[in-house]
Amino acid sequence: MSTKTMTGAEILIKALVDQGVDTVFGYPGGAVLPIYDALFQQNSIRHILVRQEGGAVHAAEGYARSTGKPGVVLVTSGPGATNAVTGLTDALMDSIPVVCLTGQVATHMIGNDAFQECDTTGITRPCTKHNYLVKSTDDLARVVHEGFYVATNGRPGPVVIDIPKDVQINTGVYAGPDQGRHKSYRPKVKGDLEAIRKAVDLIAKAERPIFYTGGGVINSGPKASMLLTQFARQTGYPVTSTLMGLGAYPSADPQFLGMLGMHGAYEANMAMHDCDVMICVGARFDDRVTGRLDAFSPHSKKIHIDIDPSSINKNVAVDVPIIGDVAHVLEDMMRVWKAGARQADRKRLAPWWADIERWRGRNGFAYAETADIIKPQRAIQALYEKTKDRDPIISTEVGQHQMWAAQFFGFQQPNRWLTSGGLGTMGYGLPAAMGAQVAHPGRLCIDIAGEASILMNIQEMSTLAQYRLPVKIFILNNQWMGMVRQWQELLHGKRYSESYVDSLPDFVKLADAFGAVGLIAEKPDDLDGVIDEMLAVDRPVIADIRVDREENCFPMVPSGAAHNEMILGNEANSEDSPKVTDKGFALV
Repeated sequence: MSTKTMTGAEILIKALVDQGVDTVFGYPGGAVLPIYDALFQQNSIRHILVRQEGGAVHAAEGYARSTGKPGVVLVTSGPGATNAVTGLTDALMDSIPVVCLTGQVATHMIGNDAFQECDTTGITRPCTKHNYLVKSTDDLARVVHEGFYVATNGRPGPVVIDIPKDVQINTGVYAGPDQGRHKSYRPKVKGDLEAIRKAVDLIAKAERPIFYTGGGVINSGPKASMLLTQFARQTGYPVTSTLMGLGAYPSADPQFLGMLGMHGAYEANMAMHDCDVMICVGARFDDRVTGRLDAFSPHSKKIHIDIDPSSINKNVAVDVPIIGDVAHVLEDMMRVWKAGARQADRKRLAPWWADIERWRGRNGFAYAETADIIKPQRAIQALYEKTKDRDPIISTEVGQHQMWAAQFFGFQQPNRWLTSGGLGTMGYGLPAAMGAQVAHPGRLCIDIAGEASILMNIQEMSTLAQYRLPVKIFILNNQWMGMVRQWQELLHGKRYSESYVDSLPDFVKLADAFGAVGLIAEKPDDLDGVIDEMLAVDRPVIADIRVDREENCFPMVPSGAAHNEMILGNEANSEDSPKVTDKGFALV
């Protein structure tokens, strides 16, 4: 522990450096000027000036999700802190480690309705994993180190550290990282061995098993993804994934059934419904996966591996709960599996795989192509084919384009897929791709966007220009709030209330205004050339891909339906495919 006296701002910078922080996303203001002055006088941390504080948190999320390291945000008091709330809630829902440093008015002014004052800790209490109001400069270093520990241990999440201006200016003594371990927070990482043995016995005897995997596998680190792949191949069992878990298991593997849930693969949802043993690994049984709870996977024994005890039995009662870190638990599971000399029983699994292949034969993602209109699915497939060898990092906004990206873009490794799952935040994709590009200067980072979502944080194009970040924005432009329009068509009698965007900008001119390259594709024959040109330039690009305005995203599980009650598009195979008509739809 150092005994050197420093200002609070200097203490903060040293604490960040000792935590391994190399990048901070932020926006200055009066209540954080001492910190910005300290930043100016050092060269260890790079500051990225965003154009709105909400973009700062999403950029930190993109940085965190693409690196596995915590993202760091610095914003001022009052509106700076409140603008960060959406990003903090997004990070909480999706378990993303973010440390958000907020300025605050001087301690003697708190509660006086001072200029740019707000109750930051009160406002952010429901949307953070933990938060702090630092009242003494001597406490600052310890709180920062503790905040990083809380954000990154157990189930990751956002932490807010609110720092009054006088705490930044006053002097104090620096405390090293060894002083920052939380007194009582000790997440359990090793699973109970007896529960693991019971789970392995269930897994070994299953006739219709399935691995149901989620973002917890990715949060656990690369080792967890490797162990999941090894264990699945040893068992010969099928694997499915939530939206947040894509990339944890290679999508090209024959055992992978694709994403499940509201817009998931037909075979994934049907297998989840009919399975007899479900191995839930790092997922939380959210409503977009389960559909109607009383009809969710009614005949299965359920094993649930999660590091967060509050997620166990929260939405769905399980038979074998295992609290622990995914990598540790899978490692022990494999050890127990091998100790019993167990092997994949292909004969026992043959009828189950026959059912799965029959469901795959329905081709639930089928769509009809035309010669004169670009189908959004084809646009995603073309983008994937032209970029898959470059190991791109893909972010999305939220809506139909997000689901098409999840359905048609293949992810073979973790940390390549950045999307807003739990909160469904429009405007997420551009700053998230920006954060990933900062973390990986030489990588191809693409934001697959919708024309409505991209406008939510379009100001971050200015950040791309300032830092010469060559993010590619691939807009599926159908001139609607597409998912809203789809639900209004299918569920609200085609009453398109406020879902048509009739004053869109010229995206090519908009790109030019921000010093980027603007491209447009209006016909299928334009698509390949536009993608090639987008990839060839080392500058930010906005590619305006004019897609079919009426295309819907299928399969679809309507709200309130069971997860095996899917609407399929009319192009899906089999005579009993549902027909979407003017009067609505038929369930499978």
